Amino acid sequence: MPDVTSTVRAVVEPILDGLGLELFDLELRGGTLRLTVEKPGGVDLDDLSIATRSVSRALDAADPIPGRYTLEVSSPGLERPLRTPAHFAWARGRDVVVKTTPGEDGVRRIAGVVLDVDDDGVRIAPNDGGSEVALRYDEIQRARTVFAWGPAPKPGAKEAR
Repeated sequence: MPDVTSTVRAVVEPILDGLGLELFDLELRGGTLRLTVEKPGGVDLDDLSIATRSVSRALDAADPIPGRYTLEVSSPGLERPLRTPAHFAWARGRDVVVKTTPGEDGVRRIAGVVLDVDDDGVRIAPNDGGSEVALRYDEIQRARTVFAWGPAPKPGAKEAR
């Protein structure tokens, strides 16, 4: 028998695909069902509004979640949480910050670039120039991509044209 999140995924993915959106993440925690969606060029408020209404109607009809829940549909944002092997695969070559689980040997916070990903874990090249770090997924407490902001313009400087 499939679990609730698998059933919800089977209901919402075809709807989102039809709207030109991709399901980046699905999380059911407590009384909140959180769907994170994306599309090439970015997601706007109209996309989120239409997706929320369409998904809500489909979930009401299918009723895969027992009891009451709150539906949240959002974009992943600039700094995306990484929770699954697919998320880490997407982040290959990108800057990330990883916090390891308590009790693991070594540094608990690693900032670097994702080098490689497989079914068991991820390899990261630390920004501090240290040795490459290999982590199993069960050793990772939290991880997210890091957006590198460009330098701020100098006060009073004219814009480049």
